[in-house]
Amino acid sequence: MNRLTGLLSRLSVRWKLAIWSSVLLCVLFLGYNGVQYFVINHWMFHRMQDAIHKNVEEIREYFKAGSGTDRKIAGSRSFIESINESHQMIRILNANGTPILTVSDQLPEDWVQPQPAVKTDTTSVWHEEEHLLLIRSPLRTANFTGTIEIVNNLESSDQLSDLLLGVMIAGWLGAIVISAAGGVFLSRLLLRPIQSLSDTMMSIKQNGLQERVGVPGSNNDELAQLARVFNDLMEQLETSFYNQKQFAQDASHELRTPISIIEGHISLLSRWGKHDPEILEESLKVSLQELGRLKAIVNELLELTRAEEKIREPHDFPCEVQDTLQYTLRNFALLHPDFEFTQDLNKLDGAVIHILPNHLEQILLILLDNAVKYSGSLRAIRLNGVVVRSQVQIRVEDSGIGVPEKDLPLVFQRFYRVDKSRSREQGGSGLGLAIAERLVAKYGGSIAIASEPGQGTAVTLTFPIVQRLKPNGWF
Repeated sequence: MNRLTGLLSRLSVRWKLAIWSSVLLCVLFLGYNGVQYFVINHWMFHRMQDAIHKNVEEIREYFKAGSGTDRKIAGSRSFIESINESHQMIRILNANGTPILTVSDQLPEDWVQPQPAVKTDTTSVWHEEEHLLLIRSPLRTANFTGTIEIVNNLESSDQLSDLLLGVMIAGWLGAIVISAAGGVFLSRLLLRPIQSLSDTMMSIKQNGLQERVGVPGSNNDELAQLARVFNDLMEQLETSFYNQKQFAQDASHELRTPISIIEGHISLLSRWGKHDPEILEESLKVSLQELGRLKAIVNELLELTRAEEKIREPHDFPCEVQDTLQYTLRNFALLHPDFEFTQDLNKLDGAVIHILPNHLEQILLILLDNAVKYSGSLRAIRLNGVVVRSQVQIRVEDSGIGVPEKDLPLVFQRFYRVDKSRSREQGGSGLGLAIAERLVAKYGGSIAIASEPGQGTAVTLTFPIVQRLKPNGWF
């Protein structure tokens, strides 16, 4: 048994499916044929019994009506012959068990010994290879007491049973062959998409993440859905892999620049600059600036990692939008007295969303900081808020240099900057919008950007509103 189990465990899924489907079909077919064979045999046997019992009753009624005696019964051969059937013997015994009348059709008398009966008894007996059905029933009239014996040779019914059994066995063997062939065919048909999936995985291992599983457009079964899900996962994995690779390249580039600058100034000081006060002061100043930039990049990377972490239960953070936005804008405006900040947040009065207030502040500060950096000569920034179809929309607009249309889909990528040289001069790392986008998505919101070069940029935040406050409370 263990050897058979080990052998089956080494087979492929295709052959396992073929074998087990064949075994199941064969067992079902065998069980059905077995039940059918038993029922048919049982039915034929009872039909034979009923026919013989009918003969017994007919004989009994005939002799009772005639008030039979030994002589009259012995002279009733013609009647007995008329009701006797093929391969059957009818025998009338007297009270001593001696036959007084025997009528037989191709059945020898010595196959069954005569025996008187006190009650009706039906038995199945064998004479060598012959199967016999024997019924003994008492016969009583006014002038006679004896026994009716009827013996029927079941050869014809046994032959029919054997023929039926042979047909069933042949059908069972045919079912084995057909089920095995059908199992192999079905296993190949059903496992073809899985084989294609396996081949694609091997191809991905050898050639890269760009390989995909072929799915017929008209096919919509579970295996086709599995292939589509696999392709979608590979798309996401390829995109994620590319983004991670790009992130590593961008991060190394961003970190390498300030490190190189610091290294250059330290080398200068190490060689001869430390003896020149002006060079020493300049190098220290530049090194401190670049260290500050390094620190800012590292902090923003940490913020980006935190923003990508999922929160367990966002419903624990109700935030009243209007108050948070006004507080943040007021503090930010103090840092930029040369800018004109306008707001229209009255329509957000009482609106509550699910977000940590400090995260909403962080998102708004990122958008305001970008607006200040790229506002150009028109130093005017507008902050508006409305409620549209149970959603809070917050809009930050500037009238600055704008973003080219080709760059709009890329602005939320890490370290991406439209004007890299200008951004570097202004201290930008290209992580701000990436952090904002992930924080917004973290709380079920969305962020969109619209811009025209030379006309300004507008960034719109959308959050699902969860409740509204009246001036005197909730409703």
